[in-house]
Amino acid sequence: MIEKNKRFCIVGLGLLGGSYAKGLKEKGYIVDAIDLNEESIHYACENHLIDSGSTHCEELLPHADYVILGLYPTLIVEWIKTNQYLLKENVFITDVSGVKRAIVEDVQAILRDDLEFIASHPMAGREVSGVKFSNTEMFKVANFIITPTAQNTPQGIAFVNDLAQLLEFKRITTLTCEEHDKMIGFLSQLTHVIAVTLMNTNDNSHLVEYTGDSFRDLTRIAKINENLWSELFLLNKDYLLEEIDDFMKELSHFRDTLYNDDTEEMKRLFIQSTNRRKYFDQ
Repeated sequence: MIEKNKRFCIVGLGLLGGSYAKGLKEKGYIVDAIDLNEESIHYACENHLIDSGSTHCEELLPHADYVILGLYPTLIVEWIKTNQYLLKENVFITDVSGVKRAIVEDVQAILRDDLEFIASHPMAGREVSGVKFSNTEMFKVANFIITPTAQNTPQGIAFVNDLAQLLEFKRITTLTCEEHDKMIGFLSQLTHVIAVTLMNTNDNSHLVEYTGDSFRDLTRIAKINENLWSELFLLNKDYLLEEIDDFMKELSHFRDTLYNDDTEEMKRLFIQSTNRRKYFDQ
């Protein structure tokens, strides 16, 4: 396990960065944080989520043993280029980004030989953003995915695995970057596309007084961070387009089934979806 005298530095105090900080502090670790927003630093200090914080990398990075990048994905490569000189030798770096192919290879190509970047993705989140919503309980029901490459060492992979265990993620798994991005295109990105599209189909505000659980459950994730999710979609565009095309075909098939009064096919689709959904209740 990770020694208690090791120092973490979290770069980016959003929902996930703040929640990592909270979880690590609760386990007794020293946690620093860097964020451009002084209010986020102040909130994290006042609420004992971090030991110290700064808007300047040079003040805290030289003391870090481990770095967690809570940055938007398009910022990660440039951040590494600009700031890796501040890190001491043998620092492990990981991230929380929801896409991998557009990041991992580029980071590892420019990284100093004595540093190691082990990509990972906490499959946890909420329809809110910001350090004020930090929450470690969401980790306990969430999956954690490690996406190592041939550039990674057993020690680096073990560090990220230990980190996930410390934060009490429900399940820890390993995928390649390619496998991760294909999986995320269906399980996360397509579901957000569906929720957003449903909310944009009509101006539904006049139906608020009549809504039920089915609508609320299906559209919860339509409350979305437009800056972050635009990046995630565009960086995984090829896989997401494939998933959208497959969904449109299936929706068209359901429409035809309904149009043709094909009760038996409709029941077959309902039974199939029910049986497939059971796997996700485990």
